[in-house]
Amino acid sequence: MRLAILSDIHGNPLALDAVLADIQSQGEVDAYWVLGDFAALGYDPVTPLEKITALPHASFTRGNTDRYVVTEDLPVQPEKALQDPALLPQVIEATRSFSWTRGYLSAAGWLDWLTNLPLEVRLTLPDGTRLLGVHASPGRDDGPGIQLRHSDGKLEQRLAGCEADVVIVGHTHVPLDRQVGRIRAINLGSVSNPVTPGLQATYVLLDADEQGYRIQLRRVDYDREAAIKAIEHSRHPTPSFLTGFMRGERVASSDPGTGLANVLRTRRRNEREQTTAEGDSGRIITNLATSLLVETISLRIAWDDPFYDS
Repeated sequence: MRLAILSDIHGNPLALDAVLADIQSQGEVDAYWVLGDFAALGYDPVTPLEKITALPHASFTRGNTDRYVVTEDLPVQPEKALQDPALLPQVIEATRSFSWTRGYLSAAGWLDWLTNLPLEVRLTLPDGTRLLGVHASPGRDDGPGIQLRHSDGKLEQRLAGCEADVVIVGHTHVPLDRQVGRIRAINLGSVSNPVTPGLQATYVLLDADEQGYRIQLRRVDYDREAAIKAIEHSRHPTPSFLTGFMRGERVASSDPGTGLANVLRTRRRNEREQTTAEGDSGRIITNLATSLLVETISLRIAWDDPFYDS
C-alpha cells in the first residue's frame, strides 16, 4: 500500500497542485492524509479545500489555524496586549488575517467542515506498525510541535502515551525524521509558507507491506513568483506577511518549529527598531499605539459580526 501524507497548505493552490502532480508522477496512491492548516495564511482559502476533498480515500485532521478560523482563538490573545502593548500589532495582524479567511470560507460554506475536523487519524500498517497522524504533536493541534532542537527527553514526554510506533506531524514547516526511544517521529514540513532554505513544498510518501514500511520525504518546486502575484491580487489584508514566505524572508528568523506568534514578534520587533533609528521615536510610537488601539476595537467588532457566523 502507498500513503501520501501532506500538511500546511495554507491557502496556496499553486503549491498544492505541484505536490499533487509530484504524487501522481510517483505512481498510484491508495490513500491520502492531510494533517491540517488548509486555508488560513494564504491567498485562496477555498480552492485547496475543493481539491483535497476530491481526493480518493482521503483523511483529514485539524490544524491550529483551522481552529483559529472557526473560533475566536488567535496565536496571541488580545487580553495579553493589555499587559504588554508590544503585542498589539501582532493581535491586529492576526485578527485581520483570520477574520478575512473566516468571511471567505463562511461565504463559500466551509466553516462546518472545518469545525468538524478530528484531531488525529490512525492506521495499522500491514506489518502491524501503528501509525498516528496529527498536526502538531499527539493530542495537540498547536504548541511547539516536534522540533529539531528539542532534547530526546522533551520529545519523549511529548510523545508519551500516544499508542503509536510512528508519529507523523506538520505544524513547524521544518522536516525531520528522528527516533525517540521506541517511537519514530516524522515531520513532513509544509506544502506552503516555507521557512527552510530551499523554499520548496515538502510531503511524505509511505510505502508499506507485510515486510515493513518505507518513508520518503519529497521536495517539490513550484512557481513562487506566481504565488506572490496571486497574493498581491487577492486583497488579503496582510499581503506582506504572506509574500515574505515566498521570498524567503522567514528563513533567517525562523528557528526550527517557530510558530506564527514568534514570526510576528520578530517582524514587529524589527519594525520598531527601524522606527527608533529614524528618530523622534517617542511621538511616532505613541501615535502608532493610539491608531492600533482604535483598529483593534473595530476589528474585534468585525470578528464577532454575524456575517462571519456559519
